[in-house]
Amino acid sequence: MQLQPGLYRHYKGPEYRVFGVAQHSETEQAMVVYQALYGEFGLWVRPLEMFCESVEVDGETVPRFALIQAETALFTRP
Repeated sequence: MQLQPGLYRHYKGPEYRVFGVAQHSETEQAMVVYQALYGEFGLWVRPLEMFCESVEVDGETVPRFALIQAETALFTRP
């Protein structure tokens, strides 16, 4: 599963910048690395599958995170 780096909006409203997908050192699980664009601008990781899943809000299925603006990847392979 691929994920485009860029700006995303969480279904609850806040915006985040996704830097890319990292691999967990112990489990090798794909983890999304992202930063809150509010408050203390904390860095977060979330399993890729969970980041990309849909949630139900008021009887409607919506993406947990929706891409607002794609950006060039910050981390690339040499």
